[in-house]
Amino acid sequence: MMDHRTLAGFRRDETLRGRQLNRQTMRRVLGYVRPYRAILIGFIVVVMLDAVVTAIPPLLLRGLLDKALPEKSRGLVTILAATAVALAFADAFLSLLQRWFSARMGEGLIYDMRVQLFDHVQRMPIAFFTRTQTGALQSRLNNDVIGAQQAVTSTLGTVVSNVINITVVLTIMLRLEWRLTLLTLAVLPFFIYPARRIGPPLQRITRQQMQTNAEMNAMTAERLVA
Repeated sequence: MMDHRTLAGFRRDETLRGRQLNRQTMRRVLGYVRPYRAILIGFIVVVMLDAVVTAIPPLLLRGLLDKALPEKSRGLVTILAATAVALAFADAFLSLLQRWFSARMGEGLIYDMRVQLFDHVQRMPIAFFTRTQTGALQSRLNNDVIGAQQAVTSTLGTVVSNVINITVVLTIMLRLEWRLTLLTLAVLPFFIYPARRIGPPLQRITRQQMQTNAEMNAMTAERLVA
């Protein structure tokens, strides 16, 4: 027979199943990010620049193979090599700058959310602590807050970088050979469909992971600390 914790987990999963982000939730998320909007703008700009820089080297290789080597132009080879080195240094610098922006914003978000959550717990009545597991609260303070921070920094940076990369690459490909570009885009749905199919299961697994971590922290807090 399942205990009350397992039943509570099932009820929580049933309540969360099928729910999507609404405007109120998005406003709450933006409320956390608003104090760091200057850092966020700098972060997005750096991600965009880095995406453009990483898309240029294939053009240099094309110039080397199509023009510099066939024409035996040492000057053009030197220019292309110097440009490639400069792009490598620029990519390394932008990557460090991106990590700096991400760390400033991410650690600030972790601090703000943990302080707000702790203050909220302090204002709760005594009855709240009789029906709430201490380990679950610890899991919210430790694991879930970090997950929210990663959604803003890592996920946001990845999405922006991918969008810029796709835009730049498609623009270059269309200018070079539009027929090959259309052929490439024709197979894109075969990659999008599996990604969309695997999205909901990954969400459920992530939710179960957070719930399991909360139950594990609750068990250790009640049996080892008490």
